[in-house]
Amino acid sequence: QVQLVESGGGLVQPGGSLRLSCVASGINFSVYRMGWYRQAPGKQRELVAAITSGRTTDYIDSVKGRFTISRDNTKNTVYLQMNSLKAEDTAVYYCNSRLVSRDFWGQGTQVTVSS
Repeated sequence: QVQLVESGGGLVQPGGSLRLSCVASGINFSVYRMGWYRQAPGKQRELVAAITSGRTTDYIDSVKGRFTISRDNTKNTVYLQMNSLKAEDTAVYYCNSRLVSRDFWGQGTQVTVSS
C-alpha cells in the first residue's frame, strides 16, 4: 500500500519560513518524480515545485528564489523549504509521487501565512 505522509505545515508570519516533509512508503522512491502542489480556497491545485529521480528541479515563477525542493532517497523523503513566505502562499500543500501512469497523493498539510 502506497502512503505519502506530509508534515511541517502551520501558521507563520509574513517573511517567515517553514519546511515541509513528505515520507513515502510502498514505492521505489528513488525512481519517482516527486512534487509539491498547493490549493488555495476557490482556486485550482497548482504545481509548486518538482524534483526528478535525477534531481532536476522545477518551480513556478512565484516561488523561485524563495522555495527549495530536495529529496533524501535514503529516508524516502522529499522536502520543501519555504522562505520569505507571503500571504499568497497560504494553501493546503500536497505531496505527489509520479512514475509514468502511477500517480499518488498525500493527504495535505495546511500552510497559513498571516500576521
